[in-house]
Amino acid sequence: MTMRTDATSQGAPALDPRRWQALTVISVATLMVVLDASVINIALPQAQIDLRISDADRQWAVTAYALAFGGLLLLGGRIVDFVGRKRVFLIGLVGFAAASMLAGIAPDGATLFAGRALQGVFAALLAPAALSLIAVTFTDARERAKAFGVYGALQGAGGAIGLIAGGVLTEYTTWRWCLFVNAPISLAAALAAVPTVRESRAEGERRYDIPGAVLVTTGLVALVWGFTHAAESGWTTILTWLLLAAGLVLLAAFVLVEQRTTHPLLPLRVVLDRDRAGAFLASLLTGAGMFGLLLFLTYYLQVNLGYQPLHAGLAFLPFSAGIIAAASFGAPLVPRLGPKPLMAVGIAVTLAGTLWLLLVQPTGGYLPVVLPSMVLTGLGLGVFFVALPNTALSAVDPSDTGVASAMISTTQQVGGAIGPALLNTLYISALTGFLAGHGGTVTRAVQLDGYVHGYRVAFTASAVLFALALAAVGLLVRTQRGAGPSASAA
Repeated sequence: MTMRTDATSQGAPALDPRRWQALTVISVATLMVVLDASVINIALPQAQIDLRISDADRQWAVTAYALAFGGLLLLGGRIVDFVGRKRVFLIGLVGFAAASMLAGIAPDGATLFAGRALQGVFAALLAPAALSLIAVTFTDARERAKAFGVYGALQGAGGAIGLIAGGVLTEYTTWRWCLFVNAPISLAAALAAVPTVRESRAEGERRYDIPGAVLVTTGLVALVWGFTHAAESGWTTILTWLLLAAGLVLLAAFVLVEQRTTHPLLPLRVVLDRDRAGAFLASLLTGAGMFGLLLFLTYYLQVNLGYQPLHAGLAFLPFSAGIIAAASFGAPLVPRLGPKPLMAVGIAVTLAGTLWLLLVQPTGGYLPVVLPSMVLTGLGLGVFFVALPNTALSAVDPSDTGVASAMISTTQQVGGAIGPALLNTLYISALTGFLAGHGGTVTRAVQLDGYVHGYRVAFTASAVLFALALAAVGLLVRTQRGAGPSASAA
């Protein structure tokens, strides 16, 4: 049934007695969706050998998930609002379990890529459903800030936790369990959600903007594919520029369609609000910088330092711990200080940690360089992620809660797809130039020097992305908004 908020004697909305149990279930689903974007990274070398995937195609195990996830999130957000948040949450969990099994039993690369893309489809339902359920379940501002704190911690730490989980599962079982493990978790979360999560939906006519969904999805696919192709074949190829141009044209057409349709996939009022626009732009840039950073830290740990999968995964523990600690301690500060200063401080600390990585050396250096950088970036991102939803979802129209929630995940996933592709292009260019400058026989020592030179270029690009995110918060976000949408969003 549809959730209602009964007035108390003071006129305040009644508190859901099962809200904290519901948050536990929602948190499990959120963590699973976020970490699945990175859990395959450390396992990918073994999967590539088993399934005979070429070097040129192996990145699709990661990209297929990010493309489907980021490209369909806006449509998922509208479906969540009008079909019912709990119903879509349950459908997403069961579908995610089935898609994970398909990818896990894959006999070849094409099936693996298809399963990963299907995971992304159901993740595009789960992510906005989870965040909008938090928004409508927690009607008290302080409690909602704490709930968003948990969500922010999981959003930020999920990528690093995925690397750790991937290392453990690959080391002690097989790469396939990086995918199989989602099935029991998803089904257990679905069973637990039935008695604890309450249904809610937006009122109004249930019509969907299919042309808008097609345009935004194909536009994002073309854009990310263009960056990926640039990393593989360089910026001088015609196909790279055709893909990038097509992506921009399709996204521009999407905006025009949204201006004219009566039932827009993304009501422009959601993104034209100056504070939300600043929050979404900062989320996009931060996602690009963070996923790029994690990608090249993984390379550095395994290639330069020679860490095995489990060791490499465990090396990210300080990063995860920093995010969780910052989100936990930062949540009570949101209603006191407001989200803007916390977002700005969080990005500034992340920027400092990223610049620290410019000190990396060809061999050694985890303790003096990587460890403090992980702690700083983890703390900074934790503060940013805990404050972000409070700006992005504050004062949003109840019927737009799902799509505004989806925009947070969309910006992070699109950034997570574009950032690594862009940084990898810069890395390859820097490495190629470095090795060409040495000529003759390239020794192992020269190779390691070249890798580090490329890493430094990539880390510098990540720092630029974080600096731009900081500028977006400083210049666009104005108000000291409260914690989330109005309580009437049920």
